Amino acid sequence: MMTLNRALIWRTLILTTMMSPCGGEDIEADHVAAYGAGFSQSYGPSGQYVFEFDGDEEFYVDLQKKETVWRLPGLSEFGGFDPQGGLRSVATLKHNLDALTKRSNFTAAITEVPEVTVFPKSPVMLGQPNTLLCAVDNIFPPVVNITWLSNGQPVTDGVFETSFLTKSDQTFLKISYLTFLPSADEVYDCRVEHWGLDGPLLQHWEPDVPAPMSELKETVVCALGLAVGLVGIVVGTVFIIQGLRSGGASRQQGPL
Repeated sequence: MMTLNRALIWRTLILTTMMSPCGGEDIEADHVAAYGAGFSQSYGPSGQYVFEFDGDEEFYVDLQKKETVWRLPGLSEFGGFDPQGGLRSVATLKHNLDALTKRSNFTAAITEVPEVTVFPKSPVMLGQPNTLLCAVDNIFPPVVNITWLSNGQPVTDGVFETSFLTKSDQTFLKISYLTFLPSADEVYDCRVEHWGLDGPLLQHWEPDVPAPMSELKETVVCALGLAVGLVGIVVGTVFIIQGLRSGGASRQQGPL
């Protein structure tokens, strides 16, 4: 379901005017779109209402808490949105969905197999705080459970999860974040449950820490370093002696 928001359109026009270059040049843009997207679900009590601008989510309405959640906190300074609008839209969706279901012979939609990727937000350094991202893509229908495991044990502290992000191919994307302190002794798994999977999927991640040298390797490396150093000293000493001898012979001959 798509709805136009007049206030957002006016803000878009104002913002476009402010960002246009000086001198009256023509503004070129491939497309501009602002719309609200709502969907209802038969497997849960809530559903979701999101508002997008040009394909990027601006905010969504938390239907359980009945509040507007902005994707970036600063966006709320440019305007507001009454969450009751999202609640009414989803209620209408549910009513229409029930009516259509009763009036027609429907076939269940094809369940997609989600794609899971785990990666750190920034280059990993042991002992330096970081964030792990678990991106679950190609979700349909939009129902999924994402949990984190550390050394096989569930983790709940430092976990944040986005709402379902809509995509142009009618599937959804959801991202779970885990703040953590990288350690050589800890490994992590992102656990994903979805109807498209035969069972829970564990996507493994662990820090790429160089393997420590064995005592034998350390001994060999030290011996090689010592040998190279001794050879350098000997060669240097030989060159110095030769230089001194050649210099002495030149002085004894004197000028012609």
